[in-house]
Amino acid sequence: MGGGQTATIEVPTDQAMRDLGARIAGFVRGGDVILLSGPLGAGKTTFAQGFGAGLGISGPIVSPTFTIARELDGSFPDGRRAHLVHVDAYRLGGASYAPGQDSVGRLLDELESLGLDEELEDPGEDTVVLMEWGEQMAAALAPERLEVHIERPPAPASAADGADAAPTSEGMRLVRLVPVGRRWQTLPIAALARR
Repeated sequence: MGGGQTATIEVPTDQAMRDLGARIAGFVRGGDVILLSGPLGAGKTTFAQGFGAGLGISGPIVSPTFTIARELDGSFPDGRRAHLVHVDAYRLGGASYAPGQDSVGRLLDELESLGLDEELEDPGEDTVVLMEWGEQMAAALAPERLEVHIERPPAPASAADGADAAPTSEGMRLVRLVPVGRRWQTLPIAALARR
């Protein structure tokens, strides 16, 4: 698989998810946007913990669900300062719209009210944005990004009780890396998938 192609990775453990996050952090530079998506409990925050560790961030990386965004400082692999903006857009995009306003317009208004619109639309030369639940605004904010889609497989159905399979918070994850834009199209995405 060459540069720019989608890669799918099997991630069997929490530590393997952190390791993947750290590997991807080794490829980022200032101005990059990483979009994380997946259901609750898929491993987005676990990935973010590894990503932060890969940027040399020593403080805890926790889900910013109720704070919307957390800003943390570390360093890129070459030693330059790295400023991580970890955004959780899960609570953004409520149902109250101004007349004629579309969903992207509503999200941009919310980001502006939080002071995040400029940080996301034009990250600085030392800023990396890691956004969870941002699928609905990614195209509007970041025409160049790496999308990290995390899927968790259903638990095996019990043949004895005929129960339907349900997602589980444990076990194998499938992570699909999707490069969007020229910057990401030129990187060897398959190399990010290697352990």
